[in-house]
Amino acid sequence: MQMSEMQLTKRRLLGGIAIAAAAAALAACNDSKDAADASSSGKTMADGTNVDTIETAATSATDMPQSDGDVDMAEVLKPGALPEMALGKADAPVKIVEYMSMTCPHCAHFHNTTFDTIKQKYIDTGKVQFIIREFPFDPRAAAAFMLARCSAANPGEMSTPEQYFPMVSMLFKQQQVWAAADDGRAALLQMSKLAGFTEDSFTKCLTNQKLLDEVNATRERGSKDFGVDATPTFLINGKRYSGDMPVDTMSKLIDSLI
Repeated sequence: MQMSEMQLTKRRLLGGIAIAAAAAALAACNDSKDAADASSSGKTMADGTNVDTIETAATSATDMPQSDGDVDMAEVLKPGALPEMALGKADAPVKIVEYMSMTCPHCAHFHNTTFDTIKQKYIDTGKVQFIIREFPFDPRAAAAFMLARCSAANPGEMSTPEQYFPMVSMLFKQQQVWAAADDGRAALLQMSKLAGFTEDSFTKCLTNQKLLDEVNATRERGSKDFGVDATPTFLINGKRYSGDMPVDTMSKLIDSLI
């Protein structure tokens, strides 16, 4: 998918979620029905291709993951268009920035099977600061990110990390319900109501053009400045890693940096 295709309009978000965006979402993450499959591991490329890597040495639980290259972590950690969604101490020795798409099954697999354990072992203990950044491949993913960014009680206000991370977690756990639904708008509305949205606040959030532009800008920055071309991609202490990681693999990598 070319960057210009990500410049979505309000009409595409509201109307396209139900119609055109359904096809776009499935094209960008065409095996989303397998998002909760524990055997699914790998990455989703920017063109929508899913690459399974679970059987490669780079992602086995006994080997260190291989980086895709170096990044300037000082530049990575500079604020972008949106406030950072970060968990953990700012002075933690290990910094992890994850670029992800809400409709990507490999991103869902990581957050459903690995993230909570990493949070307990490393984030909550002050060893890791973990930051999520938006890298939507399609209109439906962009809409999901916007809903995570909006305060349910007041969609004109931005959510806090304490609101954002649970919303992301809920959407990933229910990814099969909304990402592949025939009526994407109705499915996302139902998910949003569980988080306290009303139909009015849901609509106001998804018609916030400034927020949409900022989500797109976050994606563009990741691509242009840090070489992100697949999800999930992790920028960890100056190295770039693409693809889902099981707990043992990410733990081994973090332990080597502490």
